[in-house]
This record gives sequence, C-alpha cells and structure tokens, in this order.
Amino acid sequence: MNHFPGKIAGLGTLTLALAACGHVQQAPTAAAPVTVQDSTLKVGNNVVPFRDSGGAGTPVVFLHAASGKSQMWVHQIPAFTAAGYRFIAIDWRQPNPGHRTGTSSTILIEAVMQKLGVDKFHVVGSAAGGGAAFQYALEHPAKVRSLVIANSIGFVTDSDYLKMGERTRPAPQFNALPVEFRELGPAYRAANPEGTARWNALAYPFVPAAPTLNPQPAAAARSDGKADATAAPKPVLGNGSNVDVTFAKLETLRMPVFLITGDADLYTPAPVLRQFGRHIKHAELAVFPETGHSAYWEQPEMFNRRVIDFLGKH
Repeated sequence: MNHFPGKIAGLGTLTLALAACGHVQQAPTAAAPVTVQDSTLKVGNNVVPFRDSGGAGTPVVFLHAASGKSQMWVHQIPAFTAAGYRFIAIDWRQPNPGHRTGTSSTILIEAVMQKLGVDKFHVVGSAAGGGAAFQYALEHPAKVRSLVIANSIGFVTDSDYLKMGERTRPAPQFNALPVEFRELGPAYRAANPEGTARWNALAYPFVPAAPTLNPQPAAAARSDGKADATAAPKPVLGNGSNVDVTFAKLETLRMPVFLITGDADLYTPAPVLRQFGRHIKHAELAVFPETGHSAYWEQPEMFNRRVIDFLGKH
C-alpha cells in the first residue's frame, strides 16, 4: 500500500491511502485461538456487558458505534491479541434510548475498568464510540495512553458544527435511510453481501440522538466529588454522557490521537476529519479508500495494521 504523507499547517499529518485493499475479513492467526470472556457488571440500574481477553498485555479498550455492540469487534480480537495487547470491549450504552437511566456512559466505562483493575489503557472508538472515547478522555485524561477515533462526529456540540451536520445529513430524510446504507460504504455493500448481512445481524438499527437533555439527569457532585442531592442535577446529554465535547476542550487533550475516516463516510467526510485535526495538537489523520462509516468492519486488515502501528509508537 502506498502512502503519501503530507504536512498541512495546523492539521498534523494527513495520510490518504490510495491503494485499493480487498474487503476481506481478518486472516486467522497461526497462534492458538484466544478465549474472550463475556461478562456483565451491574452499575446502578444498568447491566453493562463487556468482553475481555485477559492477559498481561497493555489493555486496549474498544467502544462500539451506536448501531452495534461489543461483538462488532470480532475482526479485531485475533489481530490485537496476536500483537500482544489485552482486548477489552465494553457495551457502553443501551441499544434503545428509552432504556437510559441517566447514568453517564463515562461512569459505565470507568466502572468496568475499575472492576478489571485497569488504570491506564489505549482507547479505540468507532462512530458514536469515538464520541464516548472523547468524553472519557476529557474526564479521565491521566488514564488514557492514546486515543483512536474512527468515523466519528465526536459528539461535538459547537453550534456551527451542528449546523454543518444538518446540512450534510438532513433529517428526517437521512435518518429514514436503511442503517446499512448510512453506515457501510457502497464498495463494501457491493462486494460483500455476506459481510453486510453479518453486520446487520449484529448491529442495532438505532440512530444516535442529537445532543439534547435527558429527562433523567445524573446527580450533581459537590466540590469534594461526593453526590449532592440538594444541588441542581448535572444534565446527561442525549448522547449518553454528562461530558460536553467542544473543539475548545479537544484542544486541551495531550495524549496521542489517531483520527480515521473513510472516503465514502456520510457522517465524517475528509473535510470534517481535517476540522478535528485543526483542534487536536499533533493528531495523526488517515482516510481509508473505498470505505464508509465502519472502517473497522469494512477494512479490518488495514484498520488493524494502522492502529497497531500507531499504538506501538505510544
């Protein structure tokens, strides 16, 4: 695969992958199969499923898209464990917005990591999971070794950014499209009907809500960090967390960040990726060819290789 890295003022390094890579599933490794343990954790009124390969490797936490769950990372398990990493995937949000209890997604993620006894790790988030990754990194920056944000609108709430989203994805017309049309690129759907069917079987047909206030907000905290029942509750946003993401806040991130999108991503086209790059110091950027909104699934070999290379540097 040929890469043409180029320095763009204020953007970091943008790599446009031009070689066509076949949409094939991750090749099996010659090593013994890794057993991933499926577990659940009760957090308040929430039951949080998560998957963990265990082991002594550096942990990598995977956060799925809104239209998905932790099982969506099936193509990543053999590659990352073979590279020596501990694979952890968390169902960080309820599939149905009506099931929300007001508990912030960052609290759910942190509860799982505390349960596992892991205090520093890489975070990989796809689509809405990328927004959750930003939220977690803003709330717990010392715990995040690096961030990989793929195909994500990032849950940014700046008004001009939200207006741009309305122009590029006009509702309700956009939301009325089949979920596989919105989230899998045309090249993948054309070449991989079986993979498309498998993705559909795993994905939840759920469109992320616009940032609005949840009617059941999380409890506010006093200055000493303890819950304060007398204070006005801290609102939980419609994206499932009480952490408000803005471009100004993203400029405060100091951990390494790798931003990925696909050249056929209807949510995060390359200009949007570059907009994020302007606000995140030293971010690396990559645009995958013939790829829509699910790079981890549509181009697993490329995704795994590029992310593992990035993690290896940090």
